[in-house]
Amino acid sequence: MNVPYSGFVIAMAASSDGTNPWLQLVPFAAVLGIFYFIILLPMKRKQQKVQQFLEGLKVGDRVITTGGIHGQVTKLGGDVIQIQIADKVRIDVSRAAVGGLQGQPPVQEPATTETANR
Repeated sequence: MNVPYSGFVIAMAASSDGTNPWLQLVPFAAVLGIFYFIILLPMKRKQQKVQQFLEGLKVGDRVITTGGIHGQVTKLGGDVIQIQIADKVRIDVSRAAVGGLQGQPPVQEPATTETANR
């Protein structure tokens, strides 16, 4: 009979010093817990904050895109919004490209490229 995890089971059963083999998993579980609370949970909260901001956009809001374009929202669509950036100049941008409201800290980080960092 070929059991796929037989090596793992044998390794777990062969404990020469008499300690519980499940104790070896405690450090691994601790690392996973630390990873979750330090990295994943804050990232999830930030994504929720950005989603709430983007859903709350309304006509007349003065916004800044992640590319640095300043303008006023003139029309809202599904995933696309229209921004007036000058008199009689309107552009369509992705809703996800809106970084925040003018005069407030950005909700999303500005777009960066590798060439901009040089």
